[in-house]
Amino acid sequence: MPGRLLISDANIIIDMDIGGLLRPMFRLDVTFAVPNTLFAEELRTDHPELLGLGLKSLELREGAVLYAENLVLKYRTTGTSINDLLALALAWQEKCPLLTGDGRLRTSGEAEGIEVRGTLWLVGQMVEARVIAGKQAETAYERMRKFGRRLPWEEIEQQLRNFRK
Repeated sequence: MPGRLLISDANIIIDMDIGGLLRPMFRLDVTFAVPNTLFAEELRTDHPELLGLGLKSLELREGAVLYAENLVLKYRTTGTSINDLLALALAWQEKCPLLTGDGRLRTSGEAEGIEVRGTLWLVGQMVEARVIAGKQAETAYERMRKFGRRLPWEEIEQQLRNFRK
């Protein structure tokens, strides 16, 4: 079984899919998981292959459900979706990092003391582990930009310059 557990929101999966990095992502020594309701409502239809690639669909236990209910009350005015808050609650439950490309969820996760990572970090991990080459990362980012993904493009340019060194 792969190593460290990372909880993802749908946004990261979408970025990786658009960038052509879904399969490489699952070659990392990491276990990726999402809340079962997020998988059922946001990913199952368009990405039924994810479970076969290694994605885990996990349930929130009772304590995490109560925590999620509190998160919904606390962050309801931020526009953060319930499924995103369930991902945050699952990261809390599993005591592991949260992967998100959503700025509101990132802010909420950090406020809750959860380690939060994003698309740039994940792409960086793939390059560092030699799962993909820097050129493949560049191509992936070009696709993400073409599809209007909201990413910190200046930071991406710096990351790509570092890959070329």
